[in-house]
Formats: sequence, structure tokens, C-alpha cells
Amino acid sequence: MKEILEQIRILIERKQAEKTWVAGKDFVNYAGPYFDANEYVAAAEALLNGWLVMGNKSIRFEQKFPKEFGKTRGVLTNSGSSANLLMMAAMKSKRGYNFPRGTKVLMPIAGFPTTLNPTIQNDFTPVFCDIEIDTLNIDLNQAEQILANDPDIKIITFAHVLGNPPNMDKVMELVNRYNLILLEDCCDGLGTTYDGKPLGSFGLMASCSFYPAHHMTMGEGGFVAMNDPQQEIIVRSLREWGRGCYCVGPEANKLKCGTCGKRFNEWIPEMPGEIFDHKYVYDEIGYNLKPIELQAAMGLEQIKKLPEIHALRQRNYNLLFAIYEKYEEFFHLPRARDKADVSWFAFPITIREGAPFTRMDIVDYLEENLIQTRPYFAGNIMLQPAYSHLMNPADARDNFPVATFTMKNTYFHGCSPVITPEQITYIGEKVDGFMSLYR
Repeated sequence: MKEILEQIRILIERKQAEKTWVAGKDFVNYAGPYFDANEYVAAAEALLNGWLVMGNKSIRFEQKFPKEFGKTRGVLTNSGSSANLLMMAAMKSKRGYNFPRGTKVLMPIAGFPTTLNPTIQNDFTPVFCDIEIDTLNIDLNQAEQILANDPDIKIITFAHVLGNPPNMDKVMELVNRYNLILLEDCCDGLGTTYDGKPLGSFGLMASCSFYPAHHMTMGEGGFVAMNDPQQEIIVRSLREWGRGCYCVGPEANKLKCGTCGKRFNEWIPEMPGEIFDHKYVYDEIGYNLKPIELQAAMGLEQIKKLPEIHALRQRNYNLLFAIYEKYEEFFHLPRARDKADVSWFAFPITIREGAPFTRMDIVDYLEENLIQTRPYFAGNIMLQPAYSHLMNPADARDNFPVATFTMKNTYFHGCSPVITPEQITYIGEKVDGFMSLYR
């Protein structure tokens, strides 16, 4: 095996040494995996070891990663979307809060679908709030009014938009005043701190995504971080079919007694005296949202790169800001929230009302010049086809004007560490060229 792994290392290092980028000929990708040979070797080694499902490397990852969110416990999943689903599903558990169908959840109306979808999928009721024009984060002044008028709201959830948090002092003041549960969507927020504390440390639980566009990647993957041991038990059970057994890895799975020490016991309350295998006892109505061992092996290598990844993302933000700052009369530019040290997922730009060009004018120009852009995800999500039955479209447009405006006027560049200063210089040349038509 050693010889095979060494050949893989040589191959990857050779391929990466041969990489080139030519302005105007090759794309400036908005994101991509920040890998070297170590991730490929770790993945191959995990595969060759023959234990494909979650094993020892997964256990190590679950032990190491929670501290990135200021938490002590965590559950690895197959995606960030699954992590959000598990957080919200845990709110229904009979062993936890046992919130009933229809429980109200406050959230911004703009963003990525899988911040919202778990609320719908768990038969809870979303209560929507508009967003801020400059940060795209939840409008906390409006949120405060909504909470004052609706004492039935029990949960608040939102994403830290592209890495930049809302005013977390205000968030926590509302959480405490209205006795809310905060579930933090940190899929874009890994590495950002607020007042010296990592995002993810404020809520009951926090989610993370390891999709290739995100701060670190396993190809796919996600994480739920928490401090409460009972919440960990619930989320872990929901992740794997709802079973009560939590044995993980090749050693534990071979033990007759299991990790708990009492695998064969009286586990079924309705069958007193009957000995049953704990591996087939189900405490939740769950899913199968587990990753594979190969992903955890890659993730352990990615964790080592996080300081470098954060520094490069901040560098790229600063370079992009210098490009667009010259044209601030036409654009709302992203600035870090007071008290926040932001590890930027992306650089969002919103065209100001009255500008002499549209978003599609500049986006078409950039894309024609092989510079990838993205809108702010779904925008006002109630205007998307899948959700048309949930709200009258006129109400969605008119009652949430900022979300509607950004859906028409916002785009972003990536801040990924795979984007080089040379590529950002090229972006600057093209932006300057476009703007010369309007000055």
C-alpha cells in the first residue's frame, strides 16, 4: 500500500505543478477545492483500508471539528443541507423539546433553500423577515417587531450571509428576551468570529457544509455541532435511521457488548423480559444521512489548512473591495459587521437603485469574459416556483421589498483560496472596462 500511496502523491503533485491559467482563455472559477496531494493520499488510504462506512477517521473528525464552532460535541453528516435538516428534526424529538406540528420558526425570506426547507419538511411554520440591503442578513429591527407581536415563535434560524454575521449582540438579546432557540446555519460562516467568539458558538446547535465551494471540503459533507449531550444523542440517532445504538467503527461493531456495554438487553418497553439487539432498536423516526470514511479522511487533512484558507479568503476580499470601492456610487459593497473578523465565503455586490446599468448588464459582461458570478442564492425564496403555494406572490414581492430588490440586483464573486491575485487583477481590468462605459 505504501508504494501505491507514494505514486498517488507523485501524480497529484505533478498535475498541480502543470496547472496554468491564461487570462481570457480560462475561467476564473468562483470557488473550488483547496487541495494538495495530502487529501488524495488520505482518501486513497481510507479506501484501501477496506472500511468504507464511518469508522475511526470519522470518530477522530467528530472529536476534532466541534472546537471550530466553540462547541464540544458534533455529528458528521453527508451534506450541510442534511445538517440543517437534522438540527430542525431534533426539535421534534420526544426525547428533546418535542415541539408539535405548526411550531413557528422565524427566519429571513432570502437565502439558500436548505435554511428554510427543514422547517417545512418537519411540519413547522416559517415566519419570514426581510433582510438588510448592505449585509443581506436578517433585519433584526423587523425581527424584533415580529417577535413582539407573535409570542408563539419558538425558534429562530438564519445563515451568516457569505461569512458575515448579523449583530449577534442584538440576536442574543432577542433570543433571551423571547426565550427562543437559536439554530445557526454556519454553512458559509466557518472561521468567522464575532467579539472574539466563533460563529456557531451562540446557538443551541450549528451546522456546517463541506461542499467544494465552501471553506473546506470533503467533496460533499456536513456537520452539526452542539454542547448538549442529549442533543448529540438525538441528532446521531436521526442521522442513522433513528436507531438507538451509537456504535461506530470496525472495533465497536465487532463487540458483542457494543459501545454501550449492554447491546443485548431489555430494550423494548412493550416487551418486558425480551432480550433484543440494540442495533435494531429505533428511538426516532430518522434518515440515513451518514458520510463515508473516505470523506472524513479528507476532512482531517482540510482542518490543518483552515488558518491558511481563512487568510487567503480575507486577502481575496480585500483585493475585490479595492476594485469595487472606486465605484461605490453604483454599488452597495460588503463590509464586515462591527466586532466581526470575517472569513469571507464570497464578495456580494448589490447595484444601487438608479444605477445606469442592470445586474444582467454587468453579469453578462463578466461571464462573457469567463469570470464566474452567482446571484445571492434563491433571493426572495417565496418567489421561487417550488414555494408558490406558500405565499401570494404579490405579498412576497411587496411585503419584503429588500429581498425582492436584491433578487434583481445582487451578484457575488467568490473569495475562494483557489482564486489567485493574478485572476483578481483580471477581474479588476474587466470591471474597470465595464464601468468606463458609464463614467
